[in-house]
Amino acid sequence: MTDTITPPPAAAVAAPGHRLPIKALLGLFLAGFISILTECLPAGLLPEMSRTLGTSVSLTGQTVTLYALATALGAIPLARATATWQRKHVLQLALAVVAVMNVLTALSTDYTLTMALRFVAGLGTGLIWPLLGGYAARLAPEGRQGRAIAIALAGTPIGLALGIPLGTLLSSIGGWELAFYAAAAVTALSMAWVLVAVPNLPGRPVESRFTIAQVLVIPGLRPILFALTTYMVAHNLLYTYITDLLAHVGMGGQTGWVLFTFGVTSVLSVLVVGAHIDRHLRRLTVSSTVVFGAAALVLGAVSGVPALVYVAVAAWGFAFGSSPSLFIGAVINATRQAADVAQSITITVFSASIAVGSFLGGLLIAGLGTTSLTWAALALLVASAATVIGGRKHTFPPNG
Repeated sequence: MTDTITPPPAAAVAAPGHRLPIKALLGLFLAGFISILTECLPAGLLPEMSRTLGTSVSLTGQTVTLYALATALGAIPLARATATWQRKHVLQLALAVVAVMNVLTALSTDYTLTMALRFVAGLGTGLIWPLLGGYAARLAPEGRQGRAIAIALAGTPIGLALGIPLGTLLSSIGGWELAFYAAAAVTALSMAWVLVAVPNLPGRPVESRFTIAQVLVIPGLRPILFALTTYMVAHNLLYTYITDLLAHVGMGGQTGWVLFTFGVTSVLSVLVVGAHIDRHLRRLTVSSTVVFGAAALVLGAVSGVPALVYVAVAAWGFAFGSSPSLFIGAVINATRQAADVAQSITITVFSASIAVGSFLGGLLIAGLGTTSLTWAALALLVASAATVIGGRKHTFPPNG
């Protein structure tokens, strides 16, 4: 028996025929790519930004944390406030906010102002993320919703893989400000693509909306959120401090190549998993958690061997690349008509996990040393895998 993704029937506005609306899905992909690119962009620019803002590198790094926090805080209230709006109008508004905030960030020389601008940009992302999965599912023909979601959410791993290297490259050419101007330009181009290629869809009538309390008691949702939280905190423990991990094992000079390896296998994951997600959601999610756990084990146990580090990072990237699609697909399966509200909750959890992973990683390094990161990540992934494997009834059912 296959484990398929079923869209929320009340929300489905499928495209005619059997082909995926690739141009429309590319618009959603670009929106997700811009969101995660803008979030992680400062990570490769911290020394240069800190000099301009007159602060330490660690304080400047909080521009990433605050962005993620704003997305987490804004996802639910903003999704509910705009629930009745036309979907493309919401997406365009959010992209416009991100574009303007990127330009103003490039112009700012004041730390407090920059933090405020990053917070507002994070709120823009808080509007984007809850849209993408449901929007893609509604545009796709019957039986291909999972693949559509995978394409729309592929911007996440690609943005993560390219954000830091692109920022560093542009900074070396024209200063850190150029990176933010470039991000704003790409956002403007994405808005133009969305305007032309993405069909508009109606929001939900007020009377059909679900409350957060109603959604949280839907069978299966809370275990999915727990599995997602443990998975994403584990990822951010390792990814945020990958430079420290590599320096600890004598591979500090190979950070660029290691991140490139992660990025390549993340993109490969999108291609491979996207072809099978509609029929094998449970198997793929189980595999993702187990493979990531094995990678964390290798990084912790035999991290002194460079070849094995590359193998582990490649496996980690392949496991992580399609994880947003897998968890969002599971949420849609579990919540059906309440999927829009459930996705806003999921994005809150996703974004909060980024902040928690970064914060917890700093505490672990300070208290127990860099090697503790891999073992903490492994413990979290064991919990995530156990939840996914055990959730056969409602959470990740074989026929889900």
